[in-house]
Amino acid sequence: MNSFFDYHNDQVAKLPLHLKKYIIEQEYDKYTPVDHAVWRYVMRQNYSYLKNVAYYPYIPGLKKAGLTIEKIPSLQEINDALAAIEWGAVTVDGFIPPAAFMEFQAYRVLVIAADIRQLEHIEYTSAPDIIHESAGHAPIISDTKYNQYLSYLGKMGTKALFSSKDYELYESIRALSILKEMHHVDKEELAKAEALVLSNQQNLGTPSEMALLSRLQWWSVEYGLIGDINNPKIYGAGLLSSIGESASCMQPEVKKITYTIDALQVGYDITKEQPQLFVTPTFQNLIDVLAQFESTMAFSVGGLESILKAIECKNICTATFSSGLQVSGVFSNVHKDTNNQIKYINTNSPTTLCFNDQFLTGHGPDYHVDGFGAPVGQLLGTHKKLEDFTKQDLNEFGLVLETTVQLNYENGIQVNGKLIGVTFKEDKLILMTFDNCKVTDKEGKTYFEPSWGNYDMAIGDAIVSVFNGTADKSIFEDQLYVSPKRTYQQNYTQQDIRYQDLFHKIRNYREEKKLDDTLLLLWNTLKNDFKEDWLGALEILELVAVDTNKTDLSDEIRVYLNAQINTYPKFTKLINDGLKIIDTKLKFE
Repeated sequence: MNSFFDYHNDQVAKLPLHLKKYIIEQEYDKYTPVDHAVWRYVMRQNYSYLKNVAYYPYIPGLKKAGLTIEKIPSLQEINDALAAIEWGAVTVDGFIPPAAFMEFQAYRVLVIAADIRQLEHIEYTSAPDIIHESAGHAPIISDTKYNQYLSYLGKMGTKALFSSKDYELYESIRALSILKEMHHVDKEELAKAEALVLSNQQNLGTPSEMALLSRLQWWSVEYGLIGDINNPKIYGAGLLSSIGESASCMQPEVKKITYTIDALQVGYDITKEQPQLFVTPTFQNLIDVLAQFESTMAFSVGGLESILKAIECKNICTATFSSGLQVSGVFSNVHKDTNNQIKYINTNSPTTLCFNDQFLTGHGPDYHVDGFGAPVGQLLGTHKKLEDFTKQDLNEFGLVLETTVQLNYENGIQVNGKLIGVTFKEDKLILMTFDNCKVTDKEGKTYFEPSWGNYDMAIGDAIVSVFNGTADKSIFEDQLYVSPKRTYQQNYTQQDIRYQDLFHKIRNYREEKKLDDTLLLLWNTLKNDFKEDWLGALEILELVAVDTNKTDLSDEIRVYLNAQINTYPKFTKLINDGLKIIDTKLKFE
């Protein structure tokens, strides 16, 4: 997107620059008449069925989210509606990395895939689309507890550590979803893509924090049920947007399990219907379970285990020292003392130092270009933490500027060099800078040499928090991962365009409440030139079924649809469900 348009929505306007990389224009005019008919069919089916099985705010929530039955919503309409509950929405290109998706949520912005599923995937698609995102997620957001949970989940997602294998899985899922929405996709290529997703799912190793958090999201936000376990209601977007699985999920063969922290142990397959679902008694329970998980996360726990997780990530992470100093880079090594505690940490990538998520001037990735290293622990000879030293304390301890000093840590680290600078923030000593400095331990290992330049030593007796990404997001904006693989742009044949034109004319008839003999011409064209059609036939039948003067045409279309069921059994449920809507004369208010 060349220029950023915030839809006059405060939440969208607040988005940081690094997230704007994922935003694309909706390009509303690219939706075809068939696309709008797909939306209309799904929404009519959802309204008909879900009004009885969906969580109660869903139906009124459609209106609150700026959604109608008749047509695909515009982003402006959605943003106008969501602004009332202090949420916003943006469009993106298919799947985006989980961390980015979560961060949008943390900013109370709904991420909506701009594309809509193809007619052949009208019941379900594994690819994110505007039906799933807007009709699935948006209506429930009006529930206060639920949107609090979404925002909370988003904040945890911005902190969760991930492994390199998580990105491999993400990229394979994205590639598969793109293939599945292509016309005339090569079956062999599709099979290879499905096999790669399965292989990546089966070879993740120990699940990362992000993988575990994604499970909680999947079994709640995407496929969650709420209420009595014996008679639950649907609130998960994956179910709400699937006219097939929203019905099948209520069958007794789909096991219902009370939602607890144990949901972390259950993986999922996005390409298949789910064999079990989790039922939360309330949305507050979702918040409580997430709080349990938060207490185990590296950003809450810190320490050696958290640094080891960061090293496994092989991506930029942030370690926060007890002084408040934040070190953001790719962590490569951790050295332990005899008590199995951290004594020294290293990054091996351009590294940034921050405090309170703000970049420290002069300590960006262009300066610490080769990485960063620092001791962790307490000094010998004092009960006071070095981070709590005042300038007077430093002088009394012999740490005087422009003099050569030696610092001895309890863990055996020795720092020898000329002290040339100290940095305080909020009454905390966070950094000491040395010239001609050498850092060793009592075993004789060297951590820093004078020839490497000035030594900026982080201060802190412990690592209290470790989280994904950089503390100051603006610093590594250029390194933010955006998949190079774009979603498929449909190329329409002349026959496709003729088909779309028929749907355009049918819509005009419906909206103008106009019935004349031209409709018969459209019907004849449809049945003669588009042998696999069923959706257009249903739309015409809907128009003539209420007209006693069109009984013959109505009967002819019904015979045709029954013949389609015999010829194309895959259309059976779609046609029968469409006929049911027409015959019940359901009012869509």
